[in-house]
Amino acid sequence: MTDLLPSVDALAARIPDGAKVAVPPDYTPGANALWRAAIRRGVRGLHLVGVPVFGYQGDLLIGAGCVAAAETSAVTLGEHGLAPRFTAAVKAGSIRVLDATCPAVHAGLQAAERGAPFSTMRGLIGSDILARRADWKVIDNPFGENDPVVAIPALAPDFAVFHARKADRHGNVWIGVRRECMLMAHAARDTLVTVEEIVDGDLIADETTAAGTIPALYVTAMAEAKQGAWPQAVPGHYGADDDHLAHYAELARTEEGFQRYLAEVVLGREAAE
Repeated sequence: MTDLLPSVDALAARIPDGAKVAVPPDYTPGANALWRAAIRRGVRGLHLVGVPVFGYQGDLLIGAGCVAAAETSAVTLGEHGLAPRFTAAVKAGSIRVLDATCPAVHAGLQAAERGAPFSTMRGLIGSDILARRADWKVIDNPFGENDPVVAIPALAPDFAVFHARKADRHGNVWIGVRRECMLMAHAARDTLVTVEEIVDGDLIADETTAAGTIPALYVTAMAEAKQGAWPQAVPGHYGADDDHLAHYAELARTEEGFQRYLAEVVLGREAAE
């Protein structure tokens, strides 16, 4: 049964130090209110998995000192440029980076989703990324001859964390076309979700929402958070706050600017309410 928690802070408290956490790309709503709460709580040592990339939410966590490892195919703020705190951390050697590709991230999660030990791919052969991933193995296709494939081990996060437009009181969460969230929830041990609203009825029973709904079976806990993805967009509710994201990108170029951002936005926004 999904736990309906009274606050985003209570949901953030579910994430312990050192957890492996899957997060979606910036074009999918991130649980940014939850992450601001986690930063205020002082979570440390996270292993972030970008599905298949991450941006603002991950850069914020890295800058705040919450991340020990980043496993992803890219970290970027999109039209706002490079992810400055990620870039600084890589240059300083303060986080471990596990280079991946978008298909490889999905392959690992799909193996975990099926309960399989690994998935196989061919597209990585011939690339130098294999030299940087000792956990990926080139094996012989047992059904062919002279046909090497790459075995990608199952990627099973401790937590999948994202934001969604709505959920019902049974714990079913509607994600619409954002299927990466479905994959994350299937692969992870626990799934924590913030939602814009909790509605009456049953999203699974309604054929207009059923196909885009994660059943409560896969949702460990959730909390309502109005504008919980801000400054990212939630289609149908609000657009991205591009001015704010540009402001973040500018401030986060320096450690001093990032600390100012933390003080103004993370330590001041919800904390002052």
